[in-house]
Amino acid sequence: MATLNAEHINPFLMAAKKVFQDMCFVQVQIQKPGLKEAKFGKGTWVIIIGVTGEMKGQVLLAMSEEDACSIASKMCMMEIKEIDDFAASALSELGNMIMGNASTVFSSNGVGIDITPPTLSHGEVSFTNTYTKNLCVPLTFDTTTVELYLALKQD
Repeated sequence: MATLNAEHINPFLMAAKKVFQDMCFVQVQIQKPGLKEAKFGKGTWVIIIGVTGEMKGQVLLAMSEEDACSIASKMCMMEIKEIDDFAASALSELGNMIMGNASTVFSSNGVGIDITPPTLSHGEVSFTNTYTKNLCVPLTFDTTTVELYLALKQD
């Protein structure tokens, strides 16, 4: 298993910053990354996207209910007080856009990856894997925090 380095991590960070800026009109601050168990409480929304191709694994975007509503509100340019089907679709599309942008960066660097359609989870859930550790990178703007989890390996 190849160790993930900045060349593997930065495309996801660049994509997240760009998509949040374009879709939510905010400037994202990237906080200190660290290894963290992907275990979430009952009020958490998690966007789950699989990665296949020359890299394999999962990317998760986790946020509180309040932060999910704030993000959906910014994306839809209207107040969202709860995550209904419309808001859930917006959050899923956020994950899809971030991963699509990251895939484009990887492709331009000669690394071919494919992504699965996003899955949105709500409530108590944990993700375990045997192939790598979860790198968690908190992304913050305003009073909002989104945790970006990368559990990937390159063949």
